[in-house]
Amino acid sequence: MAHPNEDLVRRGYDAFNNGDMETMAQLMAADVVHRSPGDNQVSGEYKGQEEVFGYYGKLAELTDGTVKAELESVRAEGDGTVVARHRNLGQREGRNLDAMETLTCTVSNGQITALEESADDQAVWDDFWG
Repeated sequence: MAHPNEDLVRRGYDAFNNGDMETMAQLMAADVVHRSPGDNQVSGEYKGQEEVFGYYGKLAELTDGTVKAELESVRAEGDGTVVARHRNLGQREGRNLDAMETLTCTVSNGQITALEESADDQAVWDDFWG
């Protein structure tokens, strides 16, 4: 049986890939923080649901809705951390994104409170989103 926090993160991936911000709002704390490293136009720290959802909207906008995160694995590490691996896919300005990434999620009281991205190859990420 999967850890409940693993199920929470799986639901989050489903909601992200379907553009279901209503479900995302239920899964994420109001003061959620999402950190996207690198040196590109979407890099930064997004604080609160409004900024985080704005970030997700920008990813969709820049890729004409083609951005997806195909979940490959999810693992709870204790009661407050979930580490997920996914393949980022999308198209932008005639280029394709196909890159692996780790997303470390902090969970508290049944909601995601923080997300930290870590690309396997940050240069690929920066080039695509540049």
